[in-house]
Amino acid sequence: MEVEIKLRLADRAAHARVAEALRRAFRETHRQENFFFDGARRELSLRRCVMRCRFYNTNKRALLTVKGQQVLKDGIGRGTEEEEDLDPIAARQFLTAPSQLLQLDSPLVQKVRRETGVEELVCLGGFHNVRSDFDWAGFKLELDETQYEWGTVYEIEVETPEPEELKTKLEAFLNEHGVAYKYNTTTKFANFINRSLV
Repeated sequence: MEVEIKLRLADRAAHARVAEALRRAFRETHRQENFFFDGARRELSLRRCVMRCRFYNTNKRALLTVKGQQVLKDGIGRGTEEEEDLDPIAARQFLTAPSQLLQLDSPLVQKVRRETGVEELVCLGGFHNVRSDFDWAGFKLELDETQYEWGTVYEIEVETPEPEELKTKLEAFLNEHGVAYKYNTTTKFANFINRSLV
């Protein structure tokens, strides 16, 4: 189970204010490409299952992620998540021949096949994300600039087993630095599918 605080920043200025406030705690920045897959008969989405392949800094890393039963409430997201590294060069081929992904000798892929009955995949497309990682309050704070074809959104994510307590601290930090924010009401994937920025 993955549990994350998810806060939407008001705009680019709010994003820049957070980055400046945390500049001494900066760790690294990743340029991410995110691509999503579903069954030809929507076998995954009908079960609220999301399959994503994420490329880091072009082809330095490729990570296959399967999420299920995501719930987002009061700025806290909860849901199952399983991940597996892929060979980046081989993974690029799945974008144009997605069903080849189902042939991988991968415990995660074969689990998806068993549980959903999917026999043919389609690539839905995706979006880009620039993620900067910072050390904050003993956790990794992820500052995102998510770039869709129809616009850009700015977010903070922090994974933690104690989200309510840490969310209070994070809100105090943002208020102290005059950063406008609100609770996320939808996931990046939902914005992608709905072509929205909510």
